[in-house]
Amino acid sequence: MDLEQWTVGGRGFGLVLVWLLMAGEIFTTFTFFGASGWAYSKGGPVLYILGYSPLIYIVSFFILPLIWEVGRTHGLQTQADFFQVRYGNTYLGAFVALVGVVCLIPYVQIQVTGLGIIVEIASFGAIHRTPAMIIGLALVAGFVFVSGVRGVAWVSIIKDLLLLGAAIFIGIAVPRIYFGGIGPMFASLVQTKPNHMVMPGATKDLGHAWYVTTVLMISFGFYMWPQYFAASFTAKSGRILRRNAVIMPLYAITMPLMFFIGFSALLILPGLSNGDLSMLMIVRKTFPAWFLGVVGGAGALTAMVPAAIQLLTGATLYSKNLFRPILAPGMTDQQVAKLAKVMVLVLTSGAVLLAVYSSMSLVSLWLLGSAGVAQLFPGVVLGLFSRRVTTSGIFAGLVTGLAIAVFLMLTGRDPFYGLNPGFVALCFNFVVTGVVSRTSNACGSSDRCAFDSSLLLTPHVSGSAGAGGSKRPVAVITSLAARRCSHLARHRFHSVVRSAQPMPKAQSVEHRPVLGRCSDRPSRDPFPTGRSKPACRVRHANAKDQIRVQAGRDNRCNLDRLVSLAIERNPARATPARIPNAGQLREL
Repeated sequence: MDLEQWTVGGRGFGLVLVWLLMAGEIFTTFTFFGASGWAYSKGGPVLYILGYSPLIYIVSFFILPLIWEVGRTHGLQTQADFFQVRYGNTYLGAFVALVGVVCLIPYVQIQVTGLGIIVEIASFGAIHRTPAMIIGLALVAGFVFVSGVRGVAWVSIIKDLLLLGAAIFIGIAVPRIYFGGIGPMFASLVQTKPNHMVMPGATKDLGHAWYVTTVLMISFGFYMWPQYFAASFTAKSGRILRRNAVIMPLYAITMPLMFFIGFSALLILPGLSNGDLSMLMIVRKTFPAWFLGVVGGAGALTAMVPAAIQLLTGATLYSKNLFRPILAPGMTDQQVAKLAKVMVLVLTSGAVLLAVYSSMSLVSLWLLGSAGVAQLFPGVVLGLFSRRVTTSGIFAGLVTGLAIAVFLMLTGRDPFYGLNPGFVALCFNFVVTGVVSRTSNACGSSDRCAFDSSLLLTPHVSGSAGAGGSKRPVAVITSLAARRCSHLARHRFHSVVRSAQPMPKAQSVEHRPVLGRCSDRPSRDPFPTGRSKPACRVRHANAKDQIRVQAGRDNRCNLDRLVSLAIERNPARATPARIPNAGQLREL
């Protein structure tokens, strides 16, 4: 199996497979045990999950289709590929890959810990948690090794059916058995623990400000998780991702049911040392052993399926975007795929060790990773929608945000004056990115100016009808040339002709992205793809091998962002014009 099939499934997933894959990644052990655990131990603050659930899909509706188009055009497979292509800096891509791998490890740890809890409780203590985690992750690593992302998507069908069935049945049955229904359960909770359902619940400092900032931070950063970001590349079209964003909130019906289980367990089984145990303990107390086995199997799949895609994503990030560009630039895709499969075992071992020696709750682990990946949001959204953001600005903002988030969380300042530290870090991230981008080179950096023209400049542009209504497409390859001027950036970049020749009349051609911006007619999309409306028109004006860029009154395109260019045969000529090779680069 080649790297393309292993990581993005050949970019051919329809609505059903995309929905199953993303649902399988999103609804994990965190859903099954973490939500009920925080409802048991924290109370009111757990409602932040209901706050961000609809908002993340609104964000995905607008940005994932654009990410998909960029991925299709440039053959992207990972989140770090996006940063490397958009900002033209290998080291930025490698740093993003490192951030992704580091933040994924706590997420894998959640699945490992949940798997150990399931086996230990379902076996009534006969099997200890540590060997259960080792055996379970060994199975997951073997599955990822041979199946890739397509196998994960198909297994998600079984996992999702079991999860939905178990959540709906237990979430309704437990309150009804012990209290006569969900309403009486809440009435009993209010009488017994009146402060548990109001902010800050059973905590001292997780108040309304923490709730709002946490919801905002997760809403912006949710699809910055590398596995969710890369999952968008598996779709057949951007329309599928929009439709997926519309139907995905239906899956969130499981979340309130998990809350009902945690609140019920608080009244029935008070005093548990670990709130994450509440769901399985209440099931073991209420239902026969065989049903506990069914629930344990569903829970095990909710741990193993997400762990598989997380390990696959982390291994690919390390091998393709960190190891190859920095240490072994000559590696082929086949060698990268082999190294990625080895890294699956390495990441699995690291997650098991952390799970054995760490005592953090499942939700706390998830919030820790979320604060880290949220710092990638400015680089993605500004890269898609802003023409002024620069490589140095993104780098500076990302480092600043990560440093602040790590400092606040590791020094116990969580929350920070009542605010989520990840949100505080994200605000500083945006500010630093804007300030540095404003004061740095308009190109972004020397690396941005040194883009490989064969990667981003258009080799295929369409022709238009000349006299007589015939069409004659012309193939043009352009490049960049810098010229000093009085601009703050000190350089303007203009298109020059590398070569041009007529193409066969019957051959179909399409617009491709090129690096450029029209001074008087800027495109609204700084990272356009095949469907972008041309913002400049290119017309060959004479037989001297030159292409003149026409853009408003300036008749030039300043090449510091991406637009589409269309080449048009001179309509004054009655016969198709021939443009021979230009030979050498020439400034216009």
